[in-house]
Amino acid sequence: MTKSTRSGRQLMHSGSMRRCTAAALLLVSSAALMILSANVPAFAEWYSGAVYPLAVNSIGRISGLFPFSVSEIGIYILLTAFFVTLARMVIRLAGSRTGRETVATKPGIAGQTAGKRTGRSSAAIFVSWLSGVLLAAGILAFLYTACCGINYHRRSFSEEEGIVTYQYSADDLKEICLWLTEEVNVRADEVTRDAEGLLVLDASEQDGGVEAMRKLAGEFPSLAGYYPKPKALILSEILSYQGLTGIYLPFAVEANYNGDMPAYDKPFTVCHELSHLRGLMEEQEANFVAFLACTGSERTDFQYSGYLSGWVYCMNALYRADYESWQEVRGMLDEKAEPDLTANNAFWDRYEGTISETAERINDTYLKANGQADGVQSYNRMVDLIVAYFHDMI
Repeated sequence: MTKSTRSGRQLMHSGSMRRCTAAALLLVSSAALMILSANVPAFAEWYSGAVYPLAVNSIGRISGLFPFSVSEIGIYILLTAFFVTLARMVIRLAGSRTGRETVATKPGIAGQTAGKRTGRSSAAIFVSWLSGVLLAAGILAFLYTACCGINYHRRSFSEEEGIVTYQYSADDLKEICLWLTEEVNVRADEVTRDAEGLLVLDASEQDGGVEAMRKLAGEFPSLAGYYPKPKALILSEILSYQGLTGIYLPFAVEANYNGDMPAYDKPFTVCHELSHLRGLMEEQEANFVAFLACTGSERTDFQYSGYLSGWVYCMNALYRADYESWQEVRGMLDEKAEPDLTANNAFWDRYEGTISETAERINDTYLKANGQADGVQSYNRMVDLIVAYFHDMI
């Protein structure tokens, strides 16, 4: 073995060790921070108010300079790199084994020694590749923890603002549904529609979402802060197959949404995802914030999206609580709103199947793992918050 060969292997070994050490530190730190935030609520509260905003104001501002989702492109690059480097590693391993077999046919101690050294080289090739994968996993885990995971253990928006839910009757829920129906009907005739009767947004949902959240922050100080523009995924169909209207990707602190879904879904969804940038990770809380932001917006199309989205949630609850009342209220909805509901149902029906069912189970497990005990069903808490906040007003 030449001196240069030994030096090369030592460098490879040293580089692999450094990557493994860095990955271990990142993974251990991530786990420790998650355990600490889960068991010491005061830490999660302090972190979400003092440290997390720094990530939004730094990483979020940088990623906000790009018109596309940096996280989405980054994920595609990482997946491509994973499979390319995996293939390269397999090819190199195959080449090293071939070289070992050729050397081993030579008689004597020298041949045996050469074969042994080549075997060590094969292990080094694999360890070098694995250390890179572990380092990437460690970085992603730490970014998730720092920009998302810890916030699951902070106080909710309703707790911050003193909104207390209570046990209400089916009659109370019916009153809310009647109120929402009236609000939808008022705006159903005011919004712009295409030839098929579907809502056409007056302007960008991205700008409108930021404006709506900033306006709402004037009423609720816990929502104050920097809001980068939400971004539609380039391959939004990925979300469609998962049954998702949007997703917050913490790796670049970005609010992303499904650009393919019907227009009426978009204002509500972008406000929902933007609420996560304030550290509000509970889905039902984000839905309620989106409802408040949209209905309080100066844009009629945003108001329509908010009231119609709230109407759907509350009417689904009324359907389960009092079917006869549901039938009565359902018939009061303005016919001009029907095309939006029909198009929405038709859109999501196209993607029903094994993939969406699996994605829902994964999402349910994810929510429960992060302290949302009801899982996907926790989305229905939005109805409780609407009733608690608006019942006395109406």
